[in-house]
Amino acid sequence: MIPSKSEWVDALIARHGIELQKRFSSATVAICGLGGLGSNIAIALARAGIGKLFLIDYDRVDITNLHRQQYKANQIGCYKTEALTEILQEIAPYTEIKTMTEKIAEDNLVDILKDVDIVCEAFDNAESKAMLVNGVLEQLPECCIVAASGMAGMATPNTIKTRKIMERFYLCGDEVSDVSSSIGLVAPRVMLCAAHQAQTVLRILAGEYEV
Repeated sequence: MIPSKSEWVDALIARHGIELQKRFSSATVAICGLGGLGSNIAIALARAGIGKLFLIDYDRVDITNLHRQQYKANQIGCYKTEALTEILQEIAPYTEIKTMTEKIAEDNLVDILKDVDIVCEAFDNAESKAMLVNGVLEQLPECCIVAASGMAGMATPNTIKTRKIMERFYLCGDEVSDVSSSIGLVAPRVMLCAAHQAQTVLRILAGEYEV
């Protein structure tokens, strides 16, 4: 049986305390890209009690996604926005979810993200990553961005880290590994980098900034 909303909130408060949970519950976090990083970030933030998640992706679930992304075999062919919403509603039924099933670009970035507190960059493409980071830093002065670089291959997980690049900009990953020069993306390292991104979001909301 699904717990009531008051039971759900009470359980989160018991874990985080009332003041911290208020910060989580009042936050809006956008996740741009819902692949290996984005799908894992979304689940971690939903479990933490983030009030509103804005899921952005234009792609569909493919069988090649299933080794590292949080989708199910019966969701192959579905838009990732719809598939992940279904999963999140099972995990955290009182999280507000907004979706956009189209491509985010320089000309629509501000309109799409103007009401967001924190953006998680979770793209595969280097040019798209740079576009999003630069756009947020240059045009959305009240917004933080948590990006990722380097999580491929079989290297030790201990090289995945979080670094504050500049005010409002945090980077997670090993900053070195590349898909093209290794065996590619392996679920544990991708999930670990996503966990760094999700934890960084929570730390920003808690006022626990990296130095």
